Amino acid sequence: MLNPLRFNFCFSALFLALSLLSLDAMASRLTIEVTRGVDNPTRIAVVPFRRDHATGIDLASVVSADLSRSGRFEVIDRSLMLSSPAVFDDVYFRDWRALGVEYLVIGVSSIVEGKREIDFELVDINQRRTLHKQMFKGSESIERKLAHRVSDAVYQKLTGVPGAFSTRLLYVSVARDAGSKRPNRLYLADSDGANFKVMLESEHPILSPTWSPDGKQVAYVSFENDRPAIYRQNLATAVRERLTNYPGLNSSPAWSPDGRYMAMVLSKDGNPDIYVMDLRTRDLERLTDHFAIDTEPAWMPDGKSLVFTSDRGGAPQIYKLDIKSKKVQRLTFEGSYNAAADVLPDGKSLVMVHHGAKPGYQIVWYELGSGRMIELTQSNLDESPSIAPNGSMLLYATKDGDRGELAAVALDGKFKYRLPSPNSDVREPAWSPN
Repeated sequence: MLNPLRFNFCFSALFLALSLLSLDAMASRLTIEVTRGVDNPTRIAVVPFRRDHATGIDLASVVSADLSRSGRFEVIDRSLMLSSPAVFDDVYFRDWRALGVEYLVIGVSSIVEGKREIDFELVDINQRRTLHKQMFKGSESIERKLAHRVSDAVYQKLTGVPGAFSTRLLYVSVARDAGSKRPNRLYLADSDGANFKVMLESEHPILSPTWSPDGKQVAYVSFENDRPAIYRQNLATAVRERLTNYPGLNSSPAWSPDGRYMAMVLSKDGNPDIYVMDLRTRDLERLTDHFAIDTEPAWMPDGKSLVFTSDRGGAPQIYKLDIKSKKVQRLTFEGSYNAAADVLPDGKSLVMVHHGAKPGYQIVWYELGSGRMIELTQSNLDESPSIAPNGSMLLYATKDGDRGELAAVALDGKFKYRLPSPNSDVREPAWSPN
């Protein structure tokens, strides 16, 4: 957790007491509940794709759900459709204009030489022309991912921003059933919560999951040896290795943008400080040396500096560290608590947990150049912000009563949805880089 409890975890066992709950694996499936939509969304129709085979998923339903979840589109119900075209020549434009549809997604799904092929078109109803046409191919096992790629292509063509529907999520689930022997699980799932699987289950807490920049590995903190240690795990092979097991704190792993280094927090030499490990040689370099707590490093996109949380000024605030010179600069001054920063892809702003004049802890967007701050969430205990690779949305952990759940919000704050899990607390989200 990245509220004061998580910050104090550096020297407190309280976090462990909060983490030792339990869960049922099948109940950890995330569901999606839209809680706020945008004004005047683009009206679009996704027609059921024609298929030349009897097997497979409903591709159009996946694309429809993706576009609806983005908040930018109103997807009409298929029960209203007057026809079911699969190619441009079958489109009766008058029917779609009568429904107020601006854009139409149509397609054909085929199996060619054992591979799934999805040919789709994005049609502009008002201009009576095809805006985009593309074919995606892959094994039948990744058919759902191919549908997400269709959604990505549609989203990018209509918004100018790459889609993030074919990305994945990491999250930690902690069961509410006190009888579970392995209550803590690290999950991997598609961005819509589907295709979820357990990466690690343990009777001990799992914290701080994070992605390698190529999306092929993950790192996390596990207490399986009765003290925190940093592990990395290959997603394709499930092979895992322990990177650190120093006395004291081993926490907050963060891969460098080039994948060669990992920033982390260690207290082996005294107070919690920021270190960088060369992942090829395992050599460590200490970057901070202060009597305060320095924690939660996050890389700037250029790989030349980090932002981190420190209470060296008397309260948790965000600082920037130049790796070469070791020069530290304080970035935040507004509010009594700013922590857990994640940097946007352009490096010009960040999101973080903020406590200011109003009660509780909210997620805010913070512009580095001007110091401008915009509140994105309104709950009392929001934490662990993780930005989508296209920079349009962020995922975070929050509370619904006494239950931990995930939620997402657009960076302009206009659209939100929740991802609750029926019988477990979910926390520590991490959005994949691709």
